[in-house]
Amino acid sequence: MKETELRMEKSITALSNDLAAIRAGRANPAILDKVTVEYYGSPSQIQMVGNISVPEPRTILIQPWDASLLGEIEKAINKADLGINPNNDGKCIRLNFPPLSEERRKELVKGIQKRGEDAKVAIRGIRRDSLEGFKKQKKDGEITEDDLKNLETKVQKLTDKFVAEVDEIVAKKEKEILEV
Repeated sequence: MKETELRMEKSITALSNDLAAIRAGRANPAILDKVTVEYYGSPSQIQMVGNISVPEPRTILIQPWDASLLGEIEKAINKADLGINPNNDGKCIRLNFPPLSEERRKELVKGIQKRGEDAKVAIRGIRRDSLEGFKKQKKDGEITEDDLKNLETKVQKLTDKFVAEVDEIVAKKEKEILEV
């Protein structure tokens, strides 16, 4: 049961991290989490080579500790295809987020709903794996029929809880995106 719950929690965490990278017209430093820059021959996250701040609701400011990295950071952001053009002023890089069009908002909501469904499918797959394991234990005589029924009920309650959590996360992100 513990393993099942841990695996379901990992699905929720993966969904949350995935949705955090979707920009909602508002500056969110999490969009840079997957962007890496070459720093002395090794790939490093932007957070590790400079200071990231949000001075205005639609602007992210990146100030590298080493000014020679400005060009590398700019290339990395362009290569990451975030849909934002970095502005390099010689000291720092500004990312200006344009307001999202209504059409783009609807596209993002569809993508969010699809990711939510994918997370639910993953959770249901975990439930199926657990139930198969319990049935195998029953067949091998390790647990009784009553134990099997109890475990099936517990796994279903756990699944329902995590599916509801996915719905909640998706609804929250949709609201954030549709907010003008």
